[in-house]
Amino acid sequence: MGVKAKKGDWVQIHSIVLKAEERTGKIPEDTKKVPLEMWVKGFLNDDSNFGDIVSLTTLTGRQVKGELVEVNPKYIHSFGDEYVPELLRVGIQVRSILKEGED
Repeated sequence: MGVKAKKGDWVQIHSIVLKAEERTGKIPEDTKKVPLEMWVKGFLNDDSNFGDIVSLTTLTGRQVKGELVEVNPKYIHSFGDEYVPELLRVGIQVRSILKEGED
């Protein structure tokens, strides 16, 4: 199998932080039944294939290891189906602050 990701590519890795049986007893029952998982995005440190355990460097400079699961991952998130008026105000405030910095 050929190399699927090259050193320096923006990638996402996945790892299991705690297996279900390793989790604390002070969490909800449904949470206890599943592992604690981690997904991290960063720049790949070496050429690798999908499924390999790799090392990446995050935007904050951390070195993290995990299974290579995606190259050029998208940011897919939402704040649910509800309108969040605070987010609209934050956007306006940020634009105002940035404009003040130009002066």
